[in-house]
Amino acid sequence: MDLQLTGKTALVTGASAGIGRGIAKALAAEGVKTVIAARRVEALSELADEIAQDGGPKPEVVASDLYEDNASVKLAEAALAAVGHIDILINNAGGSRPFADLHVDEERWEEAFTLNFHRPRQLADALIDQMIEREYGRIINITGKSEPDHVNGAFCAKAGMHSWAKGLSRMVGKHGVTVNCIPPGRIHSEQIYRNYTPEYRQWQCENEIPMARYGEPEDLAALATFLSSPIASYITGTVIPVDGGLRRYQF
Repeated sequence: MDLQLTGKTALVTGASAGIGRGIAKALAAEGVKTVIAARRVEALSELADEIAQDGGPKPEVVASDLYEDNASVKLAEAALAAVGHIDILINNAGGSRPFADLHVDEERWEEAFTLNFHRPRQLADALIDQMIEREYGRIINITGKSEPDHVNGAFCAKAGMHSWAKGLSRMVGKHGVTVNCIPPGRIHSEQIYRNYTPEYRQWQCENEIPMARYGEPEDLAALATFLSSPIASYITGTVIPVDGGLRRYQF
């Protein structure tokens, strides 16, 4: 299937590793000119070289710490300066913020919501007008599961992202802009290796995941790439998990 993505442009946050890296590679393989952003510039540069060696358009590299003040506006401006316009926004920065204690200080809540809700929302806000003007836009938010075992600040923020994205999708659909969310299940990444032992991962594969394995970044990147394309123009306001069947509820 021709996804009709050649010549499109994209901004991918959190692109230095894991899911973001996988999405950047998948988009580039379809001819998308990407701007890749994260804190680790060396890892981004290595990714840019790898994409170019594989025959894709070499990405533009932007160092970005989204926890800094005004980070979203600065990143949007840098991306627009690098490639002229942005057709596709992949909001992938952020990460799990589990709270083991019953009482959690406000600073930790603020950090969780800044990275996992406010910055992605602000990035979309900074780029939406030029999408509307061009009558093409794809905003794809990598979010989180809705079945937490305990309070997780990131999951709470991501639930807010689901609500915000649904509302935004209803406002911009007539302008050719779609807004969708992808909650990953257990996708191999640095965070997974850091948070879960090999023994736990094996147990979960055998007992909780119907596909009996953890996913790879490429598993999620395939959906993100499809949703980025003109082919997916009638899909918006959705929350589509890529989790091997891990979640238990049906919709």
